[in-house]
Amino acid sequence: MKRDLHNHTVFSDGINTAEEMVQAAIAAGLREFGISDHSFTPFDPGYCMPPEKYPEYVQTIRELQKKYAGQIDLKCGLELDYYSDAAPEGLDYIIGSVHYVKKDGEYLALDLSAELFAEIIEKHFGGDAYALCERYYETVSDLYRKTKADIVGHFDLITKFNEGDRFFDENNERYRNAWQKAVLEVLPDTPVFEINFGAFNKGLRSVPYLSKEIQIFLNEHGGRTIESSDSHSILTIGKFKR
Repeated sequence: MKRDLHNHTVFSDGINTAEEMVQAAIAAGLREFGISDHSFTPFDPGYCMPPEKYPEYVQTIRELQKKYAGQIDLKCGLELDYYSDAAPEGLDYIIGSVHYVKKDGEYLALDLSAELFAEIIEKHFGGDAYALCERYYETVSDLYRKTKADIVGHFDLITKFNEGDRFFDENNERYRNAWQKAVLEVLPDTPVFEINFGAFNKGLRSVPYLSKEIQIFLNEHGGRTIESSDSHSILTIGKFKR
């Protein structure tokens, strides 16, 4: 079944309305479609959905479910960041994601730019990129306890700006040990991990998350994958081609 469960609308940092996204999903031939706008992070409110919008968000998607019943199986989800408060009631699923690490009393965004990523390594981790990776995957390991996620979102987001091993060697033992431990910690509670095409579709990466090595390890240990476009507009809905 063609499905795409990771998508954003104007309720957070998307550029299209929920209905426009649903119509585009139908036009793309999807059978199942999920809207999963960003949960509120109080220390970084610019990209996410304020909690007072949660009831309107859920109601809007429920109304669209009725309107487009028979054309598409629409789901109401939320991408719940590790550092957000609890999710609202009435959701069909939760994508649990880590976008930040906390260090030196600061919430450090990992996916904004390569320049900021380099600054985080130098300023907060003494130039040790592997220490940053270890902190990131330690946080991911705790994802289910904090979010009760049904799906693990872009598990290896830490590699967003690491094409060509720009900041660290993804074959390094410290890096491999960090992500393998996180996979094994998360799997018992959340066995479904995204193959996320968000950065790939934006031209920021030549491959999607998860890396092939992580996919193989995950499958060997009983995990499952689901493809997601992580679309923020109607243009990339359902686009999973490598």
